[in-house]
Formats: sequence, structure tokens, C-alpha cells
Amino acid sequence: MQVSRKRHADTLRRLLRQYPVVALVGPRQVGKSTLARELAGPDESHFFDLEHPGDLARLADPMLTLPPLRGLVVLDEVQRRPDLFASLRVLADRRPRRTRFLVLGSAAPELLRQSAETLAGRIAYHELPGFAVDEIGSGNFNRLWLRGGFPAAYLARSESQSFSWRRSFIRTYLERDLPALGLRIEPATLERFWNMLAHYHGQLWNASEIGRSLGAADTTVRGYLDTLAQAFVLTVLRPWHENLKKRQVKSPKVYVTDTGLLHALLDIRDRLGLERHPKVGASWEGFVIQQLCLHLGVERSERYFWRTASGAELDLLVVRGRERLGFEVKRTTAPALTPSMHSALADLRLTRLYVLHAGEHGFDLASKVRAVPTARLLELNG
Repeated sequence: MQVSRKRHADTLRRLLRQYPVVALVGPRQVGKSTLARELAGPDESHFFDLEHPGDLARLADPMLTLPPLRGLVVLDEVQRRPDLFASLRVLADRRPRRTRFLVLGSAAPELLRQSAETLAGRIAYHELPGFAVDEIGSGNFNRLWLRGGFPAAYLARSESQSFSWRRSFIRTYLERDLPALGLRIEPATLERFWNMLAHYHGQLWNASEIGRSLGAADTTVRGYLDTLAQAFVLTVLRPWHENLKKRQVKSPKVYVTDTGLLHALLDIRDRLGLERHPKVGASWEGFVIQQLCLHLGVERSERYFWRTASGAELDLLVVRGRERLGFEVKRTTAPALTPSMHSALADLRLTRLYVLHAGEHGFDLASKVRAVPTARLLELNG
């Protein structure tokens, strides 16, 4: 089984026509290198893997190796050589332009900071997530929920192979990848932290409580959280608050971005184990929110949740200019209008409110409120 990533490939081609340098970022093993090789075509002479000793040797003097090249030049795992960005700035300013650079990185802070400072106005970013429902089809929704969107996990021949790959990924990430991204703490401590966050999935972030459990300061655990979020394995959903006559929650909510990794951290091995687990509702909520954002192209700066001290809440608020779209996720076949929805409509002045449910039919619940089956998520448009 092959999964087409045409939408991302088309976006990269468009960006490469507009910018001399394009950064393709995302977590490890999500398919960045595979997509880049497809764009590069059969001639891989301009593909540099910065984890390969031979390619590193070729780039010992980048201003000797890179200037003669023409066409597309791919630099994989570029955060391992942040000094290359200074050379890319010089090469990006050449006229006429005969070379485009596609740099791949696992979202290390060094990558983002160096590229933003050195290549301002010359670089565009594109994030590659795991597989999305519009790539695998709504008929495979539950498989994607259980296994997650990492290609090797989703495409594995069996549930056990998928689970084993995800557990191995977590170990490698803890022992090798996260230290390379600057998070230099004991893997055992980081594993405890990540497992704790899996049990907090979909809940409010409480640095003091987690810090006490780890024996670390609030600022320390916040640093851990920020690093995992910058590595795209955690999603921090910010609270929306404005001048209302109500006390509003101002702590973010935390989700393990990929539900396959979430389930591996929780030792959920199959669909039956998932359905029986106490975190099944939170897992489903996070999965649907992620798929909504991918399908509608919601930027991280546009997505929020909302909650008041009195209990009114909204799972996802998308703010685009003057438009405000609300989304509630319900694992029920018979959704109903709730006081919380009335409050969100009035207080947030929503343009529309959608209730994603587990039933088969879509219908209006009230003016501006539409119940939509989760299986028909792709029919929504922003």
C-alpha cells in the first residue's frame, strides 16, 4: 500500500518557485527524506545526508562544493550543520538564480533560530505531519487513529509490528534524537515526563504538579515541554481569553501529537484495548482536532481552546481574521445542544459551530450550529 503525499509535494514545488531556500520540517521518520527524493528525481547527486560521513566530508568546505551545483539541492538533517546557513545566504542572493535549496530538519531550535536570523526574506517553511485522513481515505479513519500517522507505523503488516515500531521510535527519540535537539537530560527522566504527559493528554498543563513528581522546577519542566513541542511530538493548544465578565482558564492544554505514539506510551496495543482504556475519549478528541486542523489548513497561530471557571468550554476555536469557527468533539451518536455551546456562541461571537460526532447523519442543531459525522470530516471547508 502506498500513500500519496501529492498535496505536500505540490506545496513544496510552489514554494521552491517563489523562494531560493525552503525548509521542510517535521518529526523524525515522518517521510521528509522520501518526499524530498521524489522532488529531486532520479539524479541524487545533489542530495546531501548530513548524518552520512561521506556527505559531511563533501561539505567540509560548502563554498567550494555548493556554488557549481544547479537545479535542486537537498540538505537533509541540516540542523547538524547550522553553519551552512551563512553559506546559503550568499548562494541565495546570486543572480540569476540557477539553484534552489530544500533543507530538511527535525525542527531543532538551532535550525529555526539560525535560519530565521540568517535567511530572513529568503526562506519559506513547510511542516510535514504524519498521514492525514485526506491522504488515506475516511474508510481507514480508525486504523489511522490507533496506529498514528508515521508511515512505518501506519503501513506495518500487523498491529503488533506497528506497536513494536512505535515503541522502538520512542526509545530512539529519547536516547538519541532529543539529546541532539538540545534536551540534555537522562533518558529515564525524559521517559517519565513523556509518559506523564500521555496521561495528561487533553488536560490542562500543570507545571507545578508535574515538576513535583519529577523533582524539578516549574521552569525546568516547561523547558522540557517546549522542546518536545518544537520537535512536533507534543501539541500545546493555547487558551483563548478576552475581556468577558467571566473568569477564563489561562493554562494551555497538552496533547501527544500523534495518537499512535500516545497509545504506545499508554501500552495500548489494539483497538479493543483502546476502546476499554480510560483515555479513549481524550485520545479521540485529540485525533479529531489534529485531523480538522490538517484538513482545514489551520495554522498553529489560529488554533485555541476556550474554557471558563464555571465550566463552559469549546474544544477548538479557529480564529481567522474576523471569522471565528468553533468545533466540539463528541464520541456519541446522538449529539445535542448544550448550555456550554450556547455560551460559546454568545460569548465568542462564533461565525459557525460544528459538532463532530460518531453518528452517520449530519443535521442542524440550531442556528449556526451543525452536527457533522466524524466520518464526513472531509466535507467541511474553512
